[in-house]
Amino acid sequence: MPIENHSLANELPEHKELIHDLKINNMHFHRLFNEYHDLDKDIHRIEQGVENTSDQYLDGLKLQRLHLKDEMLGMLNALSG
Repeated sequence: MPIENHSLANELPEHKELIHDLKINNMHFHRLFNEYHDLDKDIHRIEQGVENTSDQYLDGLKLQRLHLKDEMLGMLNALSG
């Protein structure tokens, strides 16, 4: 099964420029973005089999990533709407 790319640019291509602007100009968004990126990298390593862990732990990481994405999407929608 291929591993999906969950980078924000891939997940939210319609907001690519705004994501870039917020990473530079909004420290809260920048922190969320970095946290999302780090979680995504950890999840990717687990899904590739580089690291072994329980399914429950992996699901928890995916849920954290989803919450971060939802928070950032809320910020993006508020600014682009």
